[in-house]
Amino acid sequence: MSDSTTSTVQDQTNFNLDKINQRLEHSHPREVLAWCLQNIPTGFVQTSAFNIDDMVITDILYRDLKSTTPVPVIFLDTLYHFPETLNLVDQAKAVYNLDLRVYKVPEVDTREAFAQKFGEALWDTDIEKFHHITKIEPLQRGLDELNTVAWITGRRRDQAPTRATMPIVERDAKGRLKVNPLANWTRKESWAYAFEHDVIYNPLHDQGYPSIGDEPITTKVQDGEDERAGRWRGSGKTECGIHI
Repeated sequence: MSDSTTSTVQDQTNFNLDKINQRLEHSHPREVLAWCLQNIPTGFVQTSAFNIDDMVITDILYRDLKSTTPVPVIFLDTLYHFPETLNLVDQAKAVYNLDLRVYKVPEVDTREAFAQKFGEALWDTDIEKFHHITKIEPLQRGLDELNTVAWITGRRRDQAPTRATMPIVERDAKGRLKVNPLANWTRKESWAYAFEHDVIYNPLHDQGYPSIGDEPITTKVQDGEDERAGRWRGSGKTECGIHI
C-alpha cells in the first residue's frame, strides 16, 4: 500500500479514536461491530483463524447483524493447519454462506512443495521467516487486494500480557483501522456466547487446545497454563508477527 493509499484510508476513517474507545469500552461486541458496519460501509473485513473467538465474531456478523453486504472473511492457509481446522472452515462456509477469501504462499499447494522450496521444518530453523511467508505476507496481500479500510481481529486482553492494554479500536502500521470487538471479554464470555447461540467450533478446543495454530507448532495446554502457552512452545514467542 503506497503512502497515498494510506492517506486515503485515514481520510476515510478520520475518527477520534480516543472518543470512540471511550464510547465502546464497555460495549458488547455486537455493539462494536454494529458501529463498524454503520460507520465503515466499505472496506471492512474479518481476519479469522477459526478459533472460538473468531467464530463468535462471525456468528454476530452473519447471523445476528446480517449485513446487507457480507463482510469478507480472510483465512490464511499456511498449509500446516490441523485437519480439524480445515474441516471447520468448510463447515462455517456452508453454515454462514461466508464470503471467504483464502490467501496462502504463492505457487505452493502442498506441505511437500513448501518444504522443497523453503527447507524442511522451516518453523524450527527460522520461525520468523516461516511466519512471514505463511502469515504476514499473505495477510498484507489480502488486506491490500480487498482495499481494506478496517479489519477485525479475535483478540482479547486476557489472552496474554502483551494484549492487556489493547484498545477496542486502533490503527495498524498502514493507517487502517484495526478493530478488536472482544477486547474487553474473557474466554468464559466467548464460550458462554458460543453455547447460547450454538456456534460451531473446532473440536480440538475440547481436547486441550484453547488456542489453535499450525499443527507442527501447537501443543496441548496443561492445567494452570496460559491459554496461548501451547503456541510456539519453547520459542519465547508470544505473537506470530501479525499483531506486532
